Amino acid sequence: MFSIRGIDHVVLRVVDLDRSIRFYQLVLGCDVVKRQAHLGLVHLRAGTCLIDLISLDGKLGQQGGVGPGQEGHNVDHFCLRIDPFDEAGLVAHLAGFGISPLGPASINFGAEGNGLSLYFRDPDNNLIELKGPTILAG
Repeated sequence: MFSIRGIDHVVLRVVDLDRSIRFYQLVLGCDVVKRQAHLGLVHLRAGTCLIDLISLDGKLGQQGGVGPGQEGHNVDHFCLRIDPFDEAGLVAHLAGFGISPLGPASINFGAEGNGLSLYFRDPDNNLIELKGPTILAG
C-alpha cells in the first residue's frame, strides 16, 4: 500500500509569529520557504522536513482553542536529527541565545537507534530534542 519515509512537517501554534520565526532561524538555522499570510502560516525548512508556524491570531490559529503555555502544549516534543552532535558546542550555541538545556545530554531511542539527545524549549514552551547519530554498541 505505502511506506513511511520520514516526517514531512510539524505544525506549531505560536503566540508571536515573528519571535518564533527569529528563534527557528537563528537558533536552529531554519529558512523561511513560504508564507501564507491569509492563514497566519509560515513554513520553515528544517533539513528535509518543514516546521510550520501558525499564529494564534491568524485564520488557522483561531480554530485551535487556547494557545500554548505553561499548562497547555501543542505537542509533547519534536526531535531533529543533527550532525555532528557536539554537546559542549550545542550548549554554548544555545547559551548565546539565552537558552539553557533542560539537562545534560542523555541516550535516547529514536528512528536510527540509541543516540545522544539534548532538550530545550522554544519561546512558546514547545519541547525540542536535538538528536545525534546512533551510538554503536561495542
